[in-house]
Amino acid sequence: MWAQLISTRLKPGKDQELPRLFDQMKATEQPGSGLLRSMSFRDQKDPTRFFTLVIFESEEKARAREQDPRRQEALAAARATMAEVFDGAPEFVDLTVITDFVP
Repeated sequence: MWAQLISTRLKPGKDQELPRLFDQMKATEQPGSGLLRSMSFRDQKDPTRFFTLVIFESEEKARAREQDPRRQEALAAARATMAEVFDGAPEFVDLTVITDFVP
């Protein structure tokens, strides 16, 4: 498995736009993309900080997903919403999954 942590900052007053963004992102997914899970989080101490953790079968599948032209076309609406909602460019941290514990 492979994961990526994406960190962004919310613009003031844009919280109500997040459900629309989540729906747009879900609509971009293609079968067989390798995406296993996507979770979004808000920092409790700083509500402008927003994180998304995406987990994939492998880094190779994640990188192929990034290049998929069908996904790129579908991302146009989501990118426009991101520009409205987020302050600045996102930061990406690539992660190797060491363990995955599910009780």
